[in-house]
This record gives sequence, C-alpha cells and structure tokens, in this order.
Amino acid sequence: MSDTDTGTGPGGATERAQDRRGGPGHLVLLAVVFTVPVLKLAWTLGGSGAAGDALVAMEPGNWPDVLIGMLLSDPLLAAVLAVTASRTSYAYFAARGGAPSRPDVPLAHVAVTATVLPATFGLILGAFHGWWWGTAVALGSLALRLGVIAEYRTGRRSRGDGRRVRTAATTWQQRAADAARVVALLLAGLVLPVLAVIDALDGRAWTTVVECDVNTGRGTGRDRLVELQRKGDGVVGWDIEGGQVVNGSNCGVLEDNAVRAPWWNS
Repeated sequence: MSDTDTGTGPGGATERAQDRRGGPGHLVLLAVVFTVPVLKLAWTLGGSGAAGDALVAMEPGNWPDVLIGMLLSDPLLAAVLAVTASRTSYAYFAARGGAPSRPDVPLAHVAVTATVLPATFGLILGAFHGWWWGTAVALGSLALRLGVIAEYRTGRRSRGDGRRVRTAATTWQQRAADAARVVALLLAGLVLPVLAVIDALDGRAWTTVVECDVNTGRGTGRDRLVELQRKGDGVVGWDIEGGQVVNGSNCGVLEDNAVRAPWWNS
C-alpha cells in the first residue's frame, strides 16, 4: 500500500537538497583528497618549504601518488574512504533523479545496480589489503547504499519531482534507514577526517625509503632518501638528513619507512 504526498516536509527536502550539492560527505572527501597529502608532505619532510621542493621534484602530475601511498599503507583509512565515497556518490545521483528516487524502477533492479561500486571497492581493497578488508568494505558500502534506497522508498526523502511516495514500512526498516544515515554521517564527519589527519602526521613516508649513494658536491656517501620518483638507474629523493632533493644511485630499499617522530610525540 502506498500513497503520494505532495508536501515534502522540511527534513527530506533539506537532505535531498544537500545531496544534490554533494552533501557533507562530498566536502570531506574533497578536503581529504586535496589537503591531507599536503599535510603529509609538510610534516613528514619538515616544513612547507620542503613540501614545495618535493612536490616540484615529483612533478604535480604525480600528486595522487601521495594519497595512493597513504591508502596502500593504511587499510583502515582506505576502507573508510571507500565506504564514504560509495555512499556519497549514490546519494548524490539519487538526489538528481537516479533509480532510488524513481518509484517506477523495480526494487530488485535498484538493489542489483547498487552493488556494482561496493563490489568494485571490495575487490580493490581485497587485492591490496586482504579479503577480510575487501569483504567488510563491500558489505559496509552496500548497507549504506541500501539505507539511501530505503529512505526514498519509504518516503523519508522526497522524489526528484518534489513529492514523496509513502509505502508501508515496518519499524525495523525505519530504524535501519536511520541507523545507516547516522553511520554515514559519523564516517564522513568524524572518522574519515580524524584517520586522515592521524595518517598525515604519523611521521612515516607515503612511499619507499631507500639508502643510496649521494653526491652533494662534498663527496659521495650513503644517505637515506624518501623516494619521489625513479629516474634511469637511480632515484630522485628527499635526503632525510640533508634536507634537500638529491639524486641517488645504487639504492637499496629499507624496511623502516619512519622519517620523523609522529606529531603527538614531537
């Protein structure tokens, strides 16, 4: 049993309008992608000048390498970012007239299409961090997407034409939708930024730390470098002791990638 309500109500209309603009999760994702790598460079290498020198040496086109390196070294950060991105993108497209907000689309079809991105993220996380992480990400992403579907299907959010289609919803369905919304807000507004800042300030390199032969004009010595890019048979890296960008040769990878003490221990 269902009926159409031409009044959207303040809650559903406001939430849908926020989703159309990307919502709070969208803003946090942008902040993580664009600002956390800068923070990682600046703290790990020792200041804004060092971050600028390293960015020029690694070339701006390789900017995503810093974020990718952080995600490859921290499975929890990667998992929370994947779940948040999955839910935020789904809510964004739904608010712009996607399948969850269209009552003419069969629920089975909506549920199947909602699994594509969670399954993709699950496979990616599973390949890099293990299948327990991949399974957790896939199930978590799908659960939050199903929460968005439930909100539209039960009339808790208005459709693209400004109306709500109310359907009979059990108490547990309403509570599940509310729980999914609360979890999504906590992940986007609290857990993700906190994890990202902790990772940025932990003092560990986002890439390989190598020991190379380095000649800075005062003779050749073996120095520890944060690898910025490979060039020929050597590397361009940040000299941890010398505090500058140098060329290294005859390099060997070190197991310890700690560059400096974490911010909270400094």
